[in-house]
Formats: sequence, structure tokens, C-alpha cells
Amino acid sequence: MQRRVLRRRGGLTTAAALVLLGLVALVGGSQRASAQPAAAARIGVPAQHVAPAAQPAATPKGKPIVVGSTLSLTGSFGATGIIHKAAGEAYIRWINANGGWLGRPVQWKLYDDESDASKVTQLYERLISQDKVDLIMGPYATPNIVAAQAVAERHGFVLPNHTAVLTYALSYKCQFPTWSAGGRPNLAVPQTVFAALKTIRKPPKKIAFVTNTGGSTNFLSYGPPNSSEGGAVDWAKRNGYDVVADIKYPPTVSDWGSIAAQIRSAQPDLVWNSGLATDPVNLINAMAQLNYKPPQMFTLFPAPGPLLALGDRSDRVLSVTLFEPNGKSLKRLGKKAQNIVAQFAISAKANNLNYRVFDSQATASWTAWEVLGAGVTGTKGTDNGKICSYLAKSGAATTFVGKLTFDPAEHNFGPAHNLVKQIQNHRWVVVYPKAARVAVLQGPRSGR
Repeated sequence: MQRRVLRRRGGLTTAAALVLLGLVALVGGSQRASAQPAAAARIGVPAQHVAPAAQPAATPKGKPIVVGSTLSLTGSFGATGIIHKAAGEAYIRWINANGGWLGRPVQWKLYDDESDASKVTQLYERLISQDKVDLIMGPYATPNIVAAQAVAERHGFVLPNHTAVLTYALSYKCQFPTWSAGGRPNLAVPQTVFAALKTIRKPPKKIAFVTNTGGSTNFLSYGPPNSSEGGAVDWAKRNGYDVVADIKYPPTVSDWGSIAAQIRSAQPDLVWNSGLATDPVNLINAMAQLNYKPPQMFTLFPAPGPLLALGDRSDRVLSVTLFEPNGKSLKRLGKKAQNIVAQFAISAKANNLNYRVFDSQATASWTAWEVLGAGVTGTKGTDNGKICSYLAKSGAATTFVGKLTFDPAEHNFGPAHNLVKQIQNHRWVVVYPKAARVAVLQGPRSGR
């Protein structure tokens, strides 16, 4: 593996060294975060809506508070893991420019887990036992979060996590999820998506489910094991939809052509892909090789940029989101949120991301850092036991998804906060519910 120590140069964090032994990033210090109108314009924030830099807070001093974590920067989850790296780096810069935590600078020690849950276990053990970090942050992707949970529980560490939805498996009382899909996302997500689809002139009737059998995606389609609760597939059947295909594939799939052929034979009105990262990109490309495009398509947890890069092939694809910085949605949250969105764009550029929009993945990541910060400031310290008790009792105020509360009866998952988004004119826009939408959901193009 490689080791990378991220040092500060001017206003941006830059790679300063590459050596063997594991990829580690150490981010921190006292750089000033200021909104840059040019960066803001690139991500859809009008320059006049970006606040000038506030009066700088006192420079954080004293012993740094060190937070350790892993992310999947390589391997099958890498396309999305890098978004969380960009968000975390943006947060560290931003919080240190605003006084740090308790007046102390915040640093982040980061390892690449290579999308391998077994390495997650080893690396979190190393962070706690050898590196002696003060606190930890969860990794990306549910299988990795479940692996990190076991280590956190063994050592009594709080584990904020940004992308876990495998509710039944996350039973540790001090894990705090920020992907607000509710305690039963296997039911809440299909209910929301199909409610949105009922708003178009000809809602779909025939559904083809295409499911990645790894972790959270399998759970969303089929529900928890040894339970009659079911997931999206059973929900659709119970609600009168005709499930014309139910296709499963392993996370390591390479033969997308045979899956595409099965879908084409089924002739669905809607393809529901319980997939993640670049799964929908591979599926769309495979269907295009057969000169086939389904009337409508939904995908669960995509890497948003690669889908947009497909151009017309991904037009009108649907997904779920926590937040998108669309027009009035961002303006309503005010100047602080606008500055955060602009800062993320700067960090995304530094990480060579072509897609620099502060979308659902970045929102969940930023929110997890806010939750951890709320625990530190609320307890005036870094005692993990006290932070756990504080968050369980008081929750956390967040910038983009409001006040988060943690329900122990639902394994600390709070109320569902699912929005539906769609690719329209080569960008993601929120289309449901009506109160949050910035565009009307579009059905299949005429002639399809």
C-alpha cells in the first residue's frame, strides 16, 4: 500500500509525499476557508449568493484533536469513496478556519481500505491501538461500516457513519448514522420512489429489479434476513406492480451483457437497479450495446458524476438523495451552506474529481463530521463514552438535513429524509416531493 501525508500549502491541502506502507492522509491546521465566486459559479451557485469571508475566528491552538478513519480510495468503491475524502478535507479546512473544536485544531488520519472489509478491521484496530487517535469516523459503504463497528464497539469508540443503511446489522449503541433513510429503508425508499412515479402521465406497471447482492443494496431489494418484511421487490408486488424480472448479480460481476439481455427480454416499463458506485453506468452501457434503452430507470446509490458523463444515455435516470444544491434549496439554507458548497468544489478539484457538486454523498459525509463535532462541543471534550451519551440524548443540529435525532429502538436511525432526483439536461435535480422539488419529474420520452 502507499502512504500519503497531506500537508497545507496556501489555501488547499496538497499531496506532499508518497511512500510505502498504507495510504494515510493527515489533514489539519489553521488555513483560512473563503468562498471563491469562480468555484461557486462552476457548481451552480451564483457569485452574488456566495458570502464574503466572515471575520476570521481565533486560530485554533494547542494539542490537535485527531480523528482516524478509512475510506475506499481504490477498489470497487473507489469512485464514491473519493467524494467522501473531498468532503472530509473540506470540513477539516472549514472547521479549523472557524476556530476548530474547543479552540483546538482538528486533524484527520486517513487510510485507504482498498474496498476490502477485512482491511477495514485491521486499519481501525491500528488507528485506535497504535496511532492512538482521539476519535474515529466511519468508512464508506455499508459492509465496511459493519466491519468498523465491531472494532469501535470493542474499544468503546463513538462511530459516526455517513452511508450505512443496513439497519438490522448496526446494533452498536454508539454508532450514529447520517444517511437518513429511516429505520426501514427497505420499505421507505420504494414507497417514496413509486409515489414520485405516480405523478407522471403514465406511471410504470412492469418492473425489472436488478440487484447487487452485497450488503445494503440486497437489503433494500429483499429486506432483512429471516424476516417476512421484505424489501422493494415484495413492496412492488404487494402494491400491484408486475415484477417481470428479478435479477441478482455479485459485487464482482463482469458480465453485464447477459444481465442487459435479460432486461431487454422482459421489456419492463422501469428498471430498478439496487446498485452502487458505477453499477448503473456498466448496466446502461451494456444495454446500449444491445441497442436497447428502457423507458425509465432508477438506481439506488450511484457515483453521480460517471452517470452524468454518459450524456443522453443517462437522461431521465432517477435516484434518491438527501440534498442537491439546486437553486432555491441552497438559497433557503443561507450563506453558510453556500460557502460550504463552494468549499467542497475546491476540495473536489484538488482530488481530481470531474463532478464537483455537493450532492447526497457529500451531504451525508459533511453531516457525519457535524455530528462528531456536536458531540465534542456538547461534552467539551473527547471522551467517547460521554459523546455517545450526549448524542443519544441530544442529537445534533446539521446544516443540510436539519436536526438529527437517534432512535435506539431503530438502531439509532432517525426519521426518513428521502428525496427523489432525476437527471435532466445533464444535471441532477430534485423532483419529489413537491415541497422540495426544483423541477417536475419527467416520464419516458414520447415514442418509448
